[in-house]
Amino acid sequence: MRFALVAGEASGDILGAALIRGLRARFPGASFYGVAGPRMRAEGCEAIESIEALSVMGLAEVLRHLPRLLKLRRDLAARFANDKPDAFIGIDAPDFNLGLEKILRGQGIRTVHVVSPTIWAWRASRVHGIARAVDLMLCLYPFEPALYEKCGMRAAYIGHPLADELDDTVAPAEARRELGWPEQGQVVAVLPGSRGTELRHLSEPFAAAAAWLHERIPGLRFVVPVARPDFKPLFEQAIARYPGPGWQLLDGQSRLAMQTADVVLLASGTATLECLLLGRPMVVAYKASALTAWLARRLVKIPFVSLPNILCEAPADRPVVPELLQRDMTPERLGQEVGMLLRYGALRELQVERFSTVHRELRRDAGALAAAAIQSLLGR
Repeated sequence: MRFALVAGEASGDILGAALIRGLRARFPGASFYGVAGPRMRAEGCEAIESIEALSVMGLAEVLRHLPRLLKLRRDLAARFANDKPDAFIGIDAPDFNLGLEKILRGQGIRTVHVVSPTIWAWRASRVHGIARAVDLMLCLYPFEPALYEKCGMRAAYIGHPLADELDDTVAPAEARRELGWPEQGQVVAVLPGSRGTELRHLSEPFAAAAAWLHERIPGLRFVVPVARPDFKPLFEQAIARYPGPGWQLLDGQSRLAMQTADVVLLASGTATLECLLLGRPMVVAYKASALTAWLARRLVKIPFVSLPNILCEAPADRPVVPELLQRDMTPERLGQEVGMLLRYGALRELQVERFSTVHRELRRDAGALAAAAIQSLLGR
């Protein structure tokens, strides 16, 4: 058996690695190749292109990279059509992978897509185009399969591999001991994003919010897991403009950083799901380009952008997690929301209680369930 895979970013790499483990358990001797990250490579996937090639975020930002992305998709389509793998598996990156899946399905190759596009949030009519491109949709969240089954498409709920992997019982003191830090005192983890565009928009407001908090809560410490070494100077420039807070910068180690924290301030994205699954209270913020924000306001049909609020089914007027977006993302507002969570344990406990319920629902051994659904599709 031979499987071609294309993952679009770090979260897709996690999903791809779990899927490879599950498929290898059912198909000993199977081979895997495609666009892969370090976790997929560690599981034996041959990388014909790095996952970084697809790690572009934001509608306006994608436009600048469009010629390169279209050429990459043409090249991959030609190679996979020639190779005829037993199945092609697109992992997230729907704008890239769905077009590729449609081409390959037309060539007689079985196509699987992992991570449902957010048809429940915007452009619900996309489901018909997805049905023409995909033989099997593997959904991470329980409410998604019904949306596909309505149009006669094959879909399965597999849960999320991060829910299988992450532990929400680790206390902050335990994580601090691992870093050699004092166990006492309050810590805020600051995660301004894993992409250069996110750091450019978020580093300075997050650093300014930390300075605002430092003036009001003596002894408060801040930890920042820097996603890539080349991002470190960018954040160092931001914190240099706001001296005072005690900063600790880590090379990666985002999960450990969140585990040390009493509260996490972070960019909207997959990291918010990781924070939920680690059982840490959070404040979510995001700022995109003016064009991206303008388009999002007109297209998105749900009241929240962060996964914790969506998965907790928060009412529109009562978010479980504070969300500060675009102009609302001022240092003072960020500091106020983080400060409320630091001061009032009941607010932190309310978030964590809701997070625990979601964690239990998502913990389903996603890799094994995905592999079983693919095996059923292939009739092997």
